[in-house]
Amino acid sequence: MIRVLGIDDVAIFKAIRLEALRTEPAAFASTVGDWEALADDEWRRRLIDGPVLVAFKQGEPVGIMGLSRQRSSKMVHRATLIMVYLRRSERGRGYAKALLDATLSYARENGIWLVELVVSAENMAAIRFYEREGFHQVGRIPGGFIHEGREIDDVIMVRRIAD
Repeated sequence: MIRVLGIDDVAIFKAIRLEALRTEPAAFASTVGDWEALADDEWRRRLIDGPVLVAFKQGEPVGIMGLSRQRSSKMVHRATLIMVYLRRSERGRGYAKALLDATLSYARENGIWLVELVVSAENMAAIRFYEREGFHQVGRIPGGFIHEGREIDDVIMVRRIAD
């Protein structure tokens, strides 16, 4: 089951976001410490700022995907996928596609027609997944991410979702 979290779902949001940051620290620009330090009001603000979708298996959160919409009037048709994570034990079972499909559906329904993302150049499984789902690479930021003192390139990908 996939659903958009609401303001009363802060505990679910915290649980899956902190799991993601602990489990896959090389995949995110933020650290678990960055998020653990947030006050509850900031967690709520981030939850309602843009949709946060969560995949559940038997009532337990196993994946997350967020969407951050551009705010300027000339860019409001664009949004960026953020916080993408799926528990390793659930990979290859359709959750990633279901999360992406639900997120893109939400985007379409809300007037977004260009979805962007940034992924580590070292995450070939994610890059292949996004390519299968219609995203294409439009750029690369050399050393865009530093993890454990190592520079890692960021790959920028986009997908037009409107006809």
